[in-house]
Amino acid sequence: MKTYSAILSAPGFAIGVRCNVDEITEISYLEAQPELKPTAPLAQEAVRQLRAWLKDPSFSFGLPLAPAGTHFQRKVWAQISSIPPGRTMSYGEVAAAIRSGPRAVGNACGANPYPIVVPCHRVVAANQALGGFARQRGGVLLDIKRWLLLHERG
Repeated sequence: MKTYSAILSAPGFAIGVRCNVDEITEISYLEAQPELKPTAPLAQEAVRQLRAWLKDPSFSFGLPLAPAGTHFQRKVWAQISSIPPGRTMSYGEVAAAIRSGPRAVGNACGANPYPIVVPCHRVVAANQALGGFARQRGGVLLDIKRWLLLHERG
C-alpha cells in the first residue's frame, strides 16, 4: 500500500499526492475516501493547486514535478500538456504531431505519473470515444476520465 503525502476529495473519487521535499513524485486517482491532511509544505501547495483546478479547470499548474519517464514519454507528455482545457486530441493526432504511432502515445499516456497536471485525459480515440485511461478500458478510471472532460467543458 502506498503512503501519500496528501489525499483530497474530488467528485466521486480522490486524488493522492506523493512528494519529497522539493518535487511532486506522483499524483494518483483513488477510490473515494477520506482526505489526508498534507504532511509537507509541497503537498499542501499541491492540494491548494488541485483544489483551484477543481474550482476552475482553466487554472494553470505550477508544481515542481520530479523528472520521470523515458525521452519518448516526456515528448508525449509535453505535447498533451499543450492541449487547452476543454479541448481534446486523438491518440493519432498526438502521434502525428510527434511523428510516432497512436499505440505508443497511448502507452505513454498510461505511464503518466502526474495526471491532471499533465492532462492525459484530454487524449481520446479517433472517433471521439473515451478510449482507455491509465492503461484501463473501463471501470472507475474511465468514469473519472469522463468526469474530467465534462468538468473542463464547463
